[in-house]
Amino acid sequence: MIGRTIILDHFNGREAAALMVDGKLEDLLIASDAPAPGTIYRAIADRPVKGQGGMFLKTPDGNAFLRQIKGMALGDELLVQVTGYAEDGKAIPVQHRVLFKSRYVIVTPNAPGINVSRSIRDEDRREEILAVVHDTVENVPHGIILRSSCENADAEDIAEDLLSMLTLTDQVLTDEGTGAEMLIEGDAPHLLAWRDWVEPADVITEDGGFETHGVMDAIEALESPRLELAGGAYAYVEPTRALIAVDVNTGNDTSMTAGTKANFALAKALPRDLRVRGLGGQIVLDLAPMSKKDRRGFESALKAALRNDTIETVFVGWTPLGHVELQRKRARLPLTELLK
Repeated sequence: MIGRTIILDHFNGREAAALMVDGKLEDLLIASDAPAPGTIYRAIADRPVKGQGGMFLKTPDGNAFLRQIKGMALGDELLVQVTGYAEDGKAIPVQHRVLFKSRYVIVTPNAPGINVSRSIRDEDRREEILAVVHDTVENVPHGIILRSSCENADAEDIAEDLLSMLTLTDQVLTDEGTGAEMLIEGDAPHLLAWRDWVEPADVITEDGGFETHGVMDAIEALESPRLELAGGAYAYVEPTRALIAVDVNTGNDTSMTAGTKANFALAKALPRDLRVRGLGGQIVLDLAPMSKKDRRGFESALKAALRNDTIETVFVGWTPLGHVELQRKRARLPLTELLK
C-alpha cells in the first residue's frame, strides 16, 4: 500500500491509532491507565527532596515530582503538567510551565508573544498566518505559537483552533477550586493523531482497521527485539531495568565497510523503531566495528535522523569503549507493557 494511512481503532480494548506509510508502521499510539503527557493538575506541595532541588507533589493519581523549585512552601497549590511517563515505582514527572497544545496552535500562559514555526519559510505565508491571529484576537496576555501545520491550513480552521485553545487556557487559569485535582486530561490516541499527524493521509475509522491494514502484523513483529536493517544487517533493541541496549550486527556482509554500512543503516532506522516500541530513557548503542574516521559521519547521520523525530532525544556522546549514549524522553509507555 503506497501513501499515508491513519487507522483509528482499538487494541486489546484500548483506544489506539496507527500511522502507516507505504505499508510500514511509522507510528503507534495506544491508550494506557497511566496519566498521559499533557495532563494538567492542581497539585499540592508535599515533600522537598534535598540535594535534587525538587519537590514531591500530591495529585489525584499519586505522587508527582517537580524539579527546580523556588520559593515553594509545603501545602502550596500550583498548576503542573505531566511531561512523560514515570519509570516503574517512581513519581509522575511534571513541569510548572503548562502549555495548551492543539493541531494548529500552542498557547503559552504568562509568556506573551506571537511566533510562527521556523519550518514555515515562505515569508508571505508567515505574514498571512500572523494576520489570522491579529484578525481573530487582540491584547492576548498569553503567548501563541503557530505550528507548522498552519502552512496549508484554512484561515477559518486556524482561527477556530486559536479561540478554542485560548478559552480552555482561561478556564484552567481562572479555576477557583482547591485541593489536588485533574483539570485537563492528556490527549487520547485518536485526538493525538488528529493533533500531530497533520500531513495528508487516508483516514480509516471502521472497527477492525488494525487487522485489515496490516497494523496487527506489524505489532506482532515488534514483539521480537530484532530490527532488520538495509543491506542485510540487523540490530537487537532490548530494554533492561537500567537502559535500552542496541546491538548492531553486519549479517552476512564480510566486506571491509560492512560495519560502517550497518551503523549508518541503524542511524536511519533507529528513531522510528524506538518510537513504535515506545522506548525512552538511557540508550546505549553497541555499534558494529568501524574506523574512528567514520564516527563523525555516523554521528551527523544519527543526529539528523533524531531531529526529524517527534520525540526529543539527546546525543550524549561516545564512551571509551566506543559505544554511543543517548537520552530519550519517555513520551510513550513501552509497547511490551501494553501487550500484557
